[in-house]
Amino acid sequence: MLTLDLDTNSKTPLYLQLYQHIKAEILSGHLKPGEKLPSKRALSAHLKLSVMTVETAYAQLVAEGYLIAKPGSGYYVADVRMDWEPIPQTDAISMQAQPEPPIRYDFKTNSVDTADFPFSVWAKLSREVLSEGSRELLNACHPQGVLFLRQKIADYLKAFRGMQVSPEQIVVGAGSEYLTGLIIQLLGRDNAYGVENPGYSKIYEIFCANTARVFPIPMDVQGANVDAITGFGLRVLHVTPSHHFPLGIVMPIARRMELLQWASAKPERYIIEDDYDSEFRYAGRPIPALQSLDRNETVIYINTFTKSLAPSMRISYLVLPPHLCKRFTAKLGFYSCTVPVFEQLTLAKFMDNAHFETHIARMKRIYKQRQQVMCETIRAGKLRNIVTISGCDAGMHLLLTVHNGMKQNALLTTARQCGVQVYGLSSYYSFPVSDMPDCTVVAGFSGLDETQIRSGIEALEQAWL
Repeated sequence: MLTLDLDTNSKTPLYLQLYQHIKAEILSGHLKPGEKLPSKRALSAHLKLSVMTVETAYAQLVAEGYLIAKPGSGYYVADVRMDWEPIPQTDAISMQAQPEPPIRYDFKTNSVDTADFPFSVWAKLSREVLSEGSRELLNACHPQGVLFLRQKIADYLKAFRGMQVSPEQIVVGAGSEYLTGLIIQLLGRDNAYGVENPGYSKIYEIFCANTARVFPIPMDVQGANVDAITGFGLRVLHVTPSHHFPLGIVMPIARRMELLQWASAKPERYIIEDDYDSEFRYAGRPIPALQSLDRNETVIYINTFTKSLAPSMRISYLVLPPHLCKRFTAKLGFYSCTVPVFEQLTLAKFMDNAHFETHIARMKRIYKQRQQVMCETIRAGKLRNIVTISGCDAGMHLLLTVHNGMKQNALLTTARQCGVQVYGLSSYYSFPVSDMPDCTVVAGFSGLDETQIRSGIEALEQAWL
């Protein structure tokens, strides 16, 4: 069985040809478990190969578990028999569900229009970073991120969010999910955390994945209702005051002050302010960040560049109260920064030259126009008498409450049958409530152009009428 013709002119090395042949003989059952193979010298003489070639092939087979080497005895075939039966292909095919109609218009909420991203500017700045040849590119950076970027973030927050923070308070990380996990480690998994209900479902999943105790924060027309959270022993609240997801509520100043008073009432209470898309506000002046109103160091601010630049731009940051900075260094300072230095320096240059503000202003105009097209198409079309629109002040999605007698599942199903994907509001409730909405859907507009938005609404007219 080990007699074979080796091709000396092949690009495949001789040891690899021998290895592949013995492996095939074992898997086919021609070489039985426990069967002894010829010694290295005997096989090399038989095949007219060097001993080193046979030894290398045997060593690879031993490493992969096909042979067993017994010192002083030789090489033996291992037992690699397969004890399972393959699933018949016909059964697998018969179990496949019938394909649904293709989705032509997906009104998803996590899209960013990357077609208008300033690629030429970003490429130019990237080349500048490389051409400068700084040793900083190759060295490990500060655990909290490159100082240049943290300084630019601090400048931006002061100019556009009214926040007076220092670079030492800022921690840069690869995505808000990662930074939320750091916050949980910093404050302790044994704390009781509150999340908005409804809310961004991934936040609830992150807290659960970190084995934290999680409880719902009920919502009313002003946002997170602090009067409804008594009895849970909550110590940390995760809220989105600038633009609640998915209800679209912008929290008024009175409710913000109630939140801060709750946090200040007892020691070691904190508010995690998730400011995920605060740049995109279309009505009135920008709302100050909750952190800018905080006088007792109770707010941990978190934001991301994912919504403002691109989904693949996994750069987020958090701003810690000064007294938590020392705790972070002592407890979590061993973590390395998870964002490459090259990307941090490029983003810092992008912000330093006002390109970021210019890009935000451009995208704000684009998204506002798309929102207006969506609202006008609904209000001027066949859905005007059965659809109520809400959440128009900010963000990149709207709520559509449909008054045609259909429940949520029927609304979603009929929409899919017409090639449109919208999302049920009830799916954003991590905790069930008695008055779960049953005829409201969430529809994002940032990932579709104006023509697609109009066509998608026309398809919804066919679905819901």
